[in-house]
Amino acid sequence: MAFRMAEEESVAVIKVIGVGGGGGNAINTMVENRLTGVQFIAANTDMQALEKSRADILLQLGPGITKGMGAGADPEMGREAAQESYEDLQNALKGADMVFVTAGLGGGTGTGAAPVIAKLSKESGALTVAVVTKPFYFEAKKRMRNAEAGWEKLKQYSDTIITVPNDRLLSLMNKNSTLVNMMEMVDNVLLQAVKGITDLINLPGHINVDFADLKTVMKEVGPAIMGTGSASGENRATEAAKRAIDNQLLEDVGIDGARGILINISAAKETMTMNEFMEASALIQEKAHEDANIIIGALFDESLGEELRVTVIATGISSIEEPEISQLEVVRNRQPQQLPKSKQGRLARIFEEEVSLPESPGTPVTIAKPNALPQGLPRMPKPIFDDHEHTEFDEPAYLRKKAN
Repeated sequence: MAFRMAEEESVAVIKVIGVGGGGGNAINTMVENRLTGVQFIAANTDMQALEKSRADILLQLGPGITKGMGAGADPEMGREAAQESYEDLQNALKGADMVFVTAGLGGGTGTGAAPVIAKLSKESGALTVAVVTKPFYFEAKKRMRNAEAGWEKLKQYSDTIITVPNDRLLSLMNKNSTLVNMMEMVDNVLLQAVKGITDLINLPGHINVDFADLKTVMKEVGPAIMGTGSASGENRATEAAKRAIDNQLLEDVGIDGARGILINISAAKETMTMNEFMEASALIQEKAHEDANIIIGALFDESLGEELRVTVIATGISSIEEPEISQLEVVRNRQPQQLPKSKQGRLARIFEEEVSLPESPGTPVTIAKPNALPQGLPRMPKPIFDDHEHTEFDEPAYLRKKAN
């Protein structure tokens, strides 16, 4: 089992790009929670949603194709929009050592555009990590199929992909929880996934992790899982470590047999003991493959008070099943809409060099059969939107009006 602790200071350039509505909401949550050491980019086909973004850079995807009105839940439209804005995306991501691509899969923009963006990022040489959610079980089956297809494409073009099935959140919410509560929890999970990684190389600590260490564990490893646990009291280190590796928000696999593990142990500077550090790291290492690369960071976070927090990123997980593939139908038609002049200055339209466009937009998009409902999760009522053939109501209202 390879084991090392690095103490070099990192100066890596990290960018987080939120794609579509779900990715944009996640970006706003990260900004509100003051995630530091990264640059935020919001990329969307929907101008109304983009206007609300708090990102450093705003990117309108596919203005010629979508006219600022969104992708109409059509992943193919999202893909073509990203290809149209290829140069804008390339220049926005230019110079990044590490890129997080975050999105909610199942809709049009996030599902279709995120794989294009991940491919662009990876080809530029940046370490590319996708952090995405899958739809709730009660959403339309077609949306889940689209999400599975987008996940498969995204996995192909990302170094690491961390997936949060929204259904996992249902087990943590009571029946009186509001829709707003649920959406806030989704965004917070995405925040913790990104923060758990960036803190390792951005925050000071007794044992720092540099960017080279991060690449060792996360480069070309495919599906990964993440867990976070916090505890206080006499046995806080052991309890926090157990909660991190037993986290119920993640895919239905454990860290057993993981080929790479990042461990982030955080506490206030004056409260963390060497014994706690050893207890937490040893408990997690017992679950890993004997030849796993294990990187450990001990960080100081005064905001934790008496708590100790453990974040675990396990990579090289081979037990996450890959979906089967079938074909996807496409619908498109749009009316023009322009971004207000007051917002245009923030758009990253930077044409610094000539770039060859990617493959033809005629490339077919594929979708996957949905996974079964995770074992142990309560059965949900019959979906409001059942699996059915395409009807006029599958299109946004403004498209139906235009057709009439």
